[in-house]
Amino acid sequence: MLNILLIGAGLSMDAFAVAVTNGLTIPGYRCKHAAVTAAYFGFFQGLMPLLGWLLGSTVSHIISSWGPYVSFFLLAFIGVKMLLEALKGGGEEREASLSHGRLAVMAVATSLDALAVGVSFAFMPDVSLVPACLLIAGETFAICFAGGLLGARVPGISTKAAGVAGGLVLCGIGVKLLLEGIGVL
Repeated sequence: MLNILLIGAGLSMDAFAVAVTNGLTIPGYRCKHAAVTAAYFGFFQGLMPLLGWLLGSTVSHIISSWGPYVSFFLLAFIGVKMLLEALKGGGEEREASLSHGRLAVMAVATSLDALAVGVSFAFMPDVSLVPACLLIAGETFAICFAGGLLGARVPGISTKAAGVAGGLVLCGIGVKLLLEGIGVL
């Protein structure tokens, strides 16, 4: 189980960064926002290894070849949109939102690497799949909940500055995932 805990921690780092960004960029971000964000990330981080295991080795080459591009596109799209919204708002504070669609896209984008981990689980007979997926989901929930609250507690950052920083962070995570996926990093 220690291996699964370490895998879960590694898988949740991108989601953690996005949760912190949400905490920074959403005015009035509270515990309920952190819980909803963490629930999305935890759910998808727990679901993806199960789906990866189901897919098994038959399509693993497709997952590994397209996953980085899909992650990059989704995160870059949201990041650029966040940047444009922040810059368009001028100096005024604009109300950002955490729509279910936006949360789902961010959660899927940051959990595609967990899909590949699930494929590897298919070749590990000592992994208990359901407990492993539940552990990863719970761990991701806890890490993202803390990250969202942490981001919300950073004082003195305007919504515009946080939106620009958040957009850059999301684009940066997308580029990192793309470069890792194509073997540059």
